[in-house]
Amino acid sequence: MAWLGLIVFIIALIGYSGTARYLGVSPYLSWITAMLVQILLLYVFAMLGWLRLGIWLVTGLGWLLFAVRIIFGIRGKGRLKFEGLHIFDLWMITLGLAMADVLYHSPLIHYDNFSHWALIVKFLVFEGRLPGAHDAIISFTSYPPATALYLTQFTTLVGFHDGTLLVGQFLLIWAASYAIFGLLRDRTRGLMSLILCFSIAVTYVFNIAIRLNNLLVDYVLPIFTIAALVGIYIYRKQPKLLGVHVAIFTATLLLVKNSATFFVIIIGVYYLYTLIKSTNGLGLKRWWRILYRFGLSLGIGLLPFLWWERHVHQTFTVSKHEISATAYRQQLSTEGTAKILKVGHKMISQLFNLNSLSVEGILLINATLIIGWLLIRFVSHQHSNLLGILGLIDLIFITYFASLFGMYALSMPYSEAIVLDGYERYMSSTVILNLLIGAMALVRAMDYALYEQRFERRSLRTFKSIFTKNFYQMATFIVLIFAIIMMFSEINGTNYANRYNRNTLPQQMKRIAQPWYHYSRTKVLIVDPHAGDVASYYTGFVAHYYFFTNHATGQENFMESPTDFAKNVQRYDYLAIPEYHHTFSVMVKKVYHQKVRTGLFRITRHGLKKISATATIGR
Repeated sequence: MAWLGLIVFIIALIGYSGTARYLGVSPYLSWITAMLVQILLLYVFAMLGWLRLGIWLVTGLGWLLFAVRIIFGIRGKGRLKFEGLHIFDLWMITLGLAMADVLYHSPLIHYDNFSHWALIVKFLVFEGRLPGAHDAIISFTSYPPATALYLTQFTTLVGFHDGTLLVGQFLLIWAASYAIFGLLRDRTRGLMSLILCFSIAVTYVFNIAIRLNNLLVDYVLPIFTIAALVGIYIYRKQPKLLGVHVAIFTATLLLVKNSATFFVIIIGVYYLYTLIKSTNGLGLKRWWRILYRFGLSLGIGLLPFLWWERHVHQTFTVSKHEISATAYRQQLSTEGTAKILKVGHKMISQLFNLNSLSVEGILLINATLIIGWLLIRFVSHQHSNLLGILGLIDLIFITYFASLFGMYALSMPYSEAIVLDGYERYMSSTVILNLLIGAMALVRAMDYALYEQRFERRSLRTFKSIFTKNFYQMATFIVLIFAIIMMFSEINGTNYANRYNRNTLPQQMKRIAQPWYHYSRTKVLIVDPHAGDVASYYTGFVAHYYFFTNHATGQENFMESPTDFAKNVQRYDYLAIPEYHHTFSVMVKKVYHQKVRTGLFRITRHGLKKISATATIGR
């Protein structure tokens, strides 16, 4: 990692964050808001074809804002209020640094990193532009580029490799997670803040399908949504700031992935509810103000996505996973009602499978909120809205499940849909969202149930009894221990995954060759003894990413005549053998009279010329 580049990035981020706070943004939302503003600025530059210039201008603007803040601070003007250092700050800093260190030393392994999420960042970094119709290396051309643009800026400054990509995405997730603490009524109460810390750590249990050592956005979507909901609550009495906040988060979410529409609807519904509750006045004039603010914020938030859709339709004749009513009708007519009903039956069966991690998450959330309501109602003799929140959470589950069925029925081939390909991964997003909504509702209900409601009077002497004091202190200590344990569980799990994946294809590639960073149409043959990896195109996608060419092909079967073997090999410029392949080695011995096991080779008319694993070619 280039430490100078990291310092440049951090100072620019501080500049944006400080400016956001000057404009009224909550200190707990300022970091994620600053990141999202930079993403939207980068998006404009990318769409105009000025991405490389945009990266330096956006970063430079952050430095300028930082300098202005320093000058004002020296003159004693506009100093920002220090919010204090709380127990959750220490938890976020220490465990966040520990997690970032592990991710920095983690490789990319998951299939989808190489099919799109890491590949698009590599393209943006080294090509400095959005892909066009002639760039066949990018398959998922309709996927919006929000997180990719942020990672492009980050890796341009600190260096491009697996670890910096993962750290960059983790910073986004961690900044959005920090926003949750803005909802606390009294941040000096350790138990409430630690319950939120514990809840954040527990969400990683339900993110086990992809973990944090991947660039997939299944965790990014719900955590951005949570930050958006927190902001709506905090700014409910500041209509202008509220409208800008909704527009920023709506725009960014829609540019993360097409499926973010569901999460934007949740934000929109809560925003409309907040406007109805907080807008004063009577009759039509009041409703006009409500609808005007609602439509303006969401309309502005929708514009970047509409711009993207226009770009996709104008640039690509055919695009994978684009939103198209025609494509949906064609899918429906092709698959037929019977097949769709089979998929629905399979999904219903999975919903009642108690061994399903997502089902366990749903049950955990329901049980926790019901128990919390019972304790507050019959032990503390207080009223709470936990049952109402639970009803909304279950409605979100049902609605999301229905939308997921629509995706399987209308967007996915039957062969994948009938086995519910990616089901747990998709469901984990709504489990994470609802778990954090439930946790925030619970800690606020607990705070309202405390004996002393005047914050300034709260101390060790203001408990109702010595029993409640001891119980509170013991509960705080226990939750602290579990919050730390659960986070270390994710850290250790990632370390274990790294050790377990030492001999996977991406790691084997690093042992035989240096990655290529110059986009080309060089033809590369990857000899892979694992037929499954070749058949699933995993080998090909890894090679596309590693050698930065769309003419990389994986092959396992070399049972052919010497003449056909020679013709096949001669079609390529380079040959990569990440793992020993017995049949291929025998054929090379027979045709070229050479002994080969593993390595990268340049293909000549007379044989294979081995290239050093430290040699740089595609630079």
